[in-house]
Amino acid sequence: MPPRSYPTARQKRLGAELRKLRERAGMSGSEAAAFLGGERAQISHIESGRYGVSDQRVRRLAAHYSAGTKHLVDALASMAEERTKGWWEDYRGILSPGFLDLAELEHHAIYIRTIQMLYVPGVFQTEAYARALIRGGLTDLPASELNTRVEHRTRRREIFDRPQPTPFEAFIHEAALRMRYCDADTMREQLEFLRTVSTWPSVTVRIIPFSAQITSSVHSMLYAGATIPALDTVQIDSSFNSGFLDAEAQVAKYRALLDSVESITLGPKESDQFIQRVAKEM
Repeated sequence: MPPRSYPTARQKRLGAELRKLRERAGMSGSEAAAFLGGERAQISHIESGRYGVSDQRVRRLAAHYSAGTKHLVDALASMAEERTKGWWEDYRGILSPGFLDLAELEHHAIYIRTIQMLYVPGVFQTEAYARALIRGGLTDLPASELNTRVEHRTRRREIFDRPQPTPFEAFIHEAALRMRYCDADTMREQLEFLRTVSTWPSVTVRIIPFSAQITSSVHSMLYAGATIPALDTVQIDSSFNSGFLDAEAQVAKYRALLDSVESITLGPKESDQFIQRVAKEM
C-alpha cells in the first residue's frame, strides 16, 4: 500500500507519539525498522502518519522501546485501532484538510474548552452568522464552497447529539458579542441561539466582560482533552490558518491560561443575562 499523501492531524499525532517513545529509548529509526523486519523508510512513514499501523504493532513497538506508561500505550493502541470514517470525510478533497482535522479533533475529545475573543465559537454559529463571517474573508469564494463551509461548520454540532454529549466550556469575550460581521437581525438571532445552546446539558457559556482585567496575553484557542492528559491538543486560530500544538510544555501553558481566564468570567447565569442585554441593544 502506498504512503498516504495527506495524513490527518490525528494520524500524524499517533506517529509523533511513537517517535517520542523511540527517541526516549535512545533507539535509531534503523534499529526500530530492523525489529519490524523492514527498512528505515518504514519507520519514517509510520512516524509521519503516512503509513497506518495496527494496535498490535503499536504495542510491540512500545514494548520494544520499554515504554512503561501503560495508560499511554493503551491510548495509542486505541487510536491505531480506529477504522471508522467520520462524517467529515464527506468533505475530503472539497475543503482544506484543516477543516477536517478540527472536526476530527472535536469528535474524539473527551472534553473541550475554548476561548473566543472576536467571534462566537464556530460550533455554536447559526447558518446566517457563519455565512456572513466566511463571506467577509479576504478571498471571494464560489457559492458552492461557501455553502459547503457553512454546512460543515454546523455539522460539527453532532458532538452534542450523542447519548453522552461532549462537555464543552466556552469563554467568550464581550467583543465577540458586539462585533458587527452581519446585520442586526442576524446578530440578534445568533445571540439568542447562543443563549439556547448554553442550556444544553453539556455546555457552559461564560462571558469575559470589557470590565474584566486581563493580566496576560489572551487569544482565541480550543483545548481538546484526550483520554489521558499526555494526548491533549490545543488548536490555535490565526487570520489565515490554524495549527495544532501537542508539546507537553505548550499544552500545560494553555491549560493554565484557561484556568486564569475562567477566574475573570461571569458565571453561567450572569452570562446568560449579559447576552440577553447585548441582544436587546442591537
